[in-house]
Amino acid sequence: MFVILGANGKVGRHSIQTLRQLGAPVRAIIRNADHAAALQVLGCDIAMADIHDGQALRPALRDAQAVQVICPISPRSDDAGAQMRSSIEAIVTALAETRPASVLAISDYGAHHASETGIALTFHHLEEALRGLGLPLTVLRSAEHMQNWARLLPRAVETGVLPSLHHPVTKLFPTVSAADVGEIAAQLLTTGSGAGFRVFHAEGPERYSTADVASALASLTGREIAARELPRAQWLPALVQGGLSASYAELVAEMYDAHNAGRIEVEEVTGNIRRGETGLRQALAAMLGSPL
Repeated sequence: MFVILGANGKVGRHSIQTLRQLGAPVRAIIRNADHAAALQVLGCDIAMADIHDGQALRPALRDAQAVQVICPISPRSDDAGAQMRSSIEAIVTALAETRPASVLAISDYGAHHASETGIALTFHHLEEALRGLGLPLTVLRSAEHMQNWARLLPRAVETGVLPSLHHPVTKLFPTVSAADVGEIAAQLLTTGSGAGFRVFHAEGPERYSTADVASALASLTGREIAARELPRAQWLPALVQGGLSASYAELVAEMYDAHNAGRIEVEEVTGNIRRGETGLRQALAAMLGSPL
């Protein structure tokens, strides 16, 4: 049985779809019963549990051949770091008691650094906690999701300006479709038992810049759109105005500082990169609901 935490998210759902296409049995762990029907259509068992509740997670993890772990952070959490630590503690405690044959963790580029990387630092803590279990562990560090641009697209089309926390706007950075991360994770899940500790990185078929995003968006919409660096002093107010809590915004800003310093990258000593097939233009078209 393959058990998927965060089953209703983009990554989890595509992991489930891939595993079911391979004929593998899957148990989806969700906390909202409203999402059960769509997952049952895929042929999943359903277990109800909150990732912050170790007691509820234990029966959900029973008889697991492999467990896929993801620790989402609420962008509106008053203390995003504390929320992540709570999730890690609950998950690790449940795994320590249930002892599945193997674990796969969805992590972030830059998680090998132990300081000053914002959101990526929380995934460093996740990796370290899971390694302490002594179970066969595969870490899949995901590049920035292409879907993160979705909240900026309507405003960019309206104003003709795409603001960027990537400086300069011509800087190439790793990015990947969330769906591709889910598919890659499922493939690694099926080969993880007894494999010790493995690290992989997931990114798209090529790297892009914010200028590339603006150009693709302009081509898809027929509008003139230019990429513009958002000044550092405006990052936190803009992120909070966009709906993030102050705590989460601080983590995002620190991560982009690390990004712009070249620290959110592939860990050199591993070098294992799995590339998704979805290109930037295809991902943007899907977000816009427009033809390629």
